[in-house]
Amino acid sequence: MSRPTPLRGVHETLGATLTDFAGWLMPLRYGSESAEHNAVRQAAGLFDLSHMGEIFVTGPQAAEALDYALVGHISALEPGRARYTMIVNAEGGVLDDLIVYRLAPEEFMVVANASNYPMVAARLTERAEAFDAAVDDRSDRYALIAVQGPRSQEILATLTDADLDGLRYYAGLPATVAGRPALVARTGYTGEDGFELFVGCDDAEPLWAALTAAGEPYGLRPAGLSARDTLRLEAGMPLYGNELSAALTPFDAGLGRVVRFDKPGDFVGRAALEPLKDVPPSRRLVGLVATGRRVPRHGYPVVVAGDGAVVGEVTSGAPSQSLGKPIAMAYVDTGLTGGLAVDIRGSHEPVEVVDLPFYRRKK
Repeated sequence: MSRPTPLRGVHETLGATLTDFAGWLMPLRYGSESAEHNAVRQAAGLFDLSHMGEIFVTGPQAAEALDYALVGHISALEPGRARYTMIVNAEGGVLDDLIVYRLAPEEFMVVANASNYPMVAARLTERAEAFDAAVDDRSDRYALIAVQGPRSQEILATLTDADLDGLRYYAGLPATVAGRPALVARTGYTGEDGFELFVGCDDAEPLWAALTAAGEPYGLRPAGLSARDTLRLEAGMPLYGNELSAALTPFDAGLGRVVRFDKPGDFVGRAALEPLKDVPPSRRLVGLVATGRRVPRHGYPVVVAGDGAVVGEVTSGAPSQSLGKPIAMAYVDTGLTGGLAVDIRGSHEPVEVVDLPFYRRKK
């Protein structure tokens, strides 16, 4: 049975189409997917992300434990800052991509994907055993609400006196929002400016209501998983299970920059990853733009136009509201830059290979 978030009643009242996602009952859409997508690009969208996991690592050696457990240089983080990183297995395969927040010198919050956070908590616990650090999965205590879009700061500023102007990208601060305590982070998964608000479960509904009321004059709309997926696809952001998996290393995904070999000490996966840092992968992640109207979907083969030789596979695909064309991300053989098509149920539909991302916001 799918697990509800603290905002289930709100979603039902709004008439959302609910669906199972990673074992959670989540809003797929509230009405028009395209309207929700466009609201985030043009004004603001309100998302329930309470299915994500929040794992705390604390203690005198918490930083050193995370340096060992993850590929990033976590001990270099200043309090109040966040970092995108990954946890890998001994072979270098990606187990999950994460955001780590340093809340205090000896306190970190690791945010993991919904489908993976119990595993991440277990792996962190194992890897922290040799350190003076404690791992505590507090996911059940938190709701997570995101406000994303060019008007998100204006909306949030009506509900808090926190210094939003001074809050940098990938940073967070404790604040009071609509009278509720929250960790306000300038992070997101849409390609737009925005904020993610970590709050207690009991505060989720009142905060959602306050944000809805504050955002109405600015064009804010609730947005579901469908819009979140097309937004992150346009922004070229990977999704675990699509662009990332245990069968792929960070270098395979074009994200080798997150692996920090210059940090002190060893880390899990280092021996497997270090020989790969200067070796081009056999396949690379690219963007595809369809020349027709048919949409390349996850798992469809990428082929050479003409002879049909399979040279890759689509990882994510959808119609793009911003481009007005179907788009996709795909792993294709390194060196191929054109003359490709996607096999859509036996029909070879031509595509253009482009660099990621498809969309960049104007700053």
